[in-house]
Amino acid sequence: MDSITTEEGSSSSSSTDGWKYDVFLSFRGEDTRYSFTDHLHSSLVRKGIHTFIDDGLVRGEEISQALLKAIEGSMISLIIFSENYASSKWCLDELAHIMQCKKSDQQKVIPIFYKVNPSDLRHQTGCFGKALASHECNFKDDPEKVIRWKAALTEAANLSGWHLTSGSESVLIDSIVKDISLRVLNDTGNFYVADHPVGIKSRVGQVNYLLRLGVEDIRMVGVWGIGGIGKTTIARAVYNSIAQVFEGCCFLENVREESMQHGGLVKLQNIILSKIIGGKELEVATVHEGINVIKKRLSKKRVLIVVDDVNQVDQLKKLVGRCDWFGFGSRIIITTRDKHLLTAHQVNRIYNVKELDDHEALDLFSANAFPGERRLSDDYVKLARTVVQYARGLPLALIILGSLLCGGSMEELQDAIDGYKKIPNPDIQETLKISYNSLEDPVKEVFLDIACFFKGENKDHVIQILEGCGLNPEYGIKVLKDKALINVNEGNYIWIHDLLEEMGKEIVRQESPFEPEYRSRLWEQIKLGASW
Repeated sequence: MDSITTEEGSSSSSSTDGWKYDVFLSFRGEDTRYSFTDHLHSSLVRKGIHTFIDDGLVRGEEISQALLKAIEGSMISLIIFSENYASSKWCLDELAHIMQCKKSDQQKVIPIFYKVNPSDLRHQTGCFGKALASHECNFKDDPEKVIRWKAALTEAANLSGWHLTSGSESVLIDSIVKDISLRVLNDTGNFYVADHPVGIKSRVGQVNYLLRLGVEDIRMVGVWGIGGIGKTTIARAVYNSIAQVFEGCCFLENVREESMQHGGLVKLQNIILSKIIGGKELEVATVHEGINVIKKRLSKKRVLIVVDDVNQVDQLKKLVGRCDWFGFGSRIIITTRDKHLLTAHQVNRIYNVKELDDHEALDLFSANAFPGERRLSDDYVKLARTVVQYARGLPLALIILGSLLCGGSMEELQDAIDGYKKIPNPDIQETLKISYNSLEDPVKEVFLDIACFFKGENKDHVIQILEGCGLNPEYGIKVLKDKALINVNEGNYIWIHDLLEEMGKEIVRQESPFEPEYRSRLWEQIKLGASW
């Protein structure tokens, strides 16, 4: 059993979104339908590869339109050349159409030489020569047809493919399915990352540095930061950049939300098994059954799993447990707003996602607010810089504000920005409030005090004041740091992102929007009936 690596013209799919099938199987039914082809088809389907097999189409004098359309709609054609392949004019018509699609639509074609010699196809000798000689007698009135078949056989024989002479068919099938799986994964474009992936490349590089794919250990890496900072976007881009080197891959999105649904964790466990193993025969009914099946079936596999937006340690325990659940070389990526979840799960390689710098932020905002504009006037650049200053490098805010302000006049843009400085944009606020809403009530009090009064203050001084108010600020500040809601710099001063500060103040303002004296906190002198 050998891998054939003869010459093949380079090609890449001209369409990654328009394929109806991942794979089209071309084969001689009487040779392999109930043996090799059947096993290969089942393995492809179990891997989640959408495969067309001619199973019951009525054969007529000419190849059917349904079959032609299936060939045209397939990203990859697998041709199983067996002893009697060339004796079927339908198989040869399929082959000729497949090779035409390779030229016109840049489809991929991979031959499998099943107990036949590739040179017999190339030179039309042996069983292939006999079959073609018979066709020449039967098609004397249409010699061009046989010429096309011969040309297609020669061209296919010169492509890279697989050759089975002896040995295990199951081993060959495993190799073919692994290869096809990687090709399908690469050609389908993987996950959508972003309309404007500004600043993503450098951040992907930093996460990949922590992953160290060249090291044959098992690693869990955390991607941590505040809401809207781009954790999921980075994880998608990382996934796309490395997925092709793994035996199985799974990206679990929105774990926080999905786990709250009925049967949430069981559903997520089944997604892992389905994506990596394929098929439904492994579907589990309970969380504990899922743990056992994941450990048993994935412990020898090199896998990539992304667990996105985790907010409870239990989610990690039930979905990705310990490193020994997975085979050597596996990588698990976890995105979260809560650093404590990572440390509690013994994930010590953590990437702290930073805000965009001013140049990146200006690019991202401009791409959303002024699409297609190659050069902005000085007034618009000045306005854009005002928004960048307001957003403080938070991608979510730059995208939302850019999209909302798109197409507006100079005056409308300025009015909108002035309005958001008084009453924050609700879409941005709701995303940021997810972290706040998860806090215990005493920690919420500490956060609101910091947002309203203590930004930039010495941590020890703040702790002393808040202890006098009956709070537990040591614990509260630790939790807020873990949830990326505040930071304490090297000088021991408390820092909070401007939009988080704004969120805290808006929470207090909403306690009594029109009568400030009834709010729990006042942080500015009230003048002439002002609402602040």
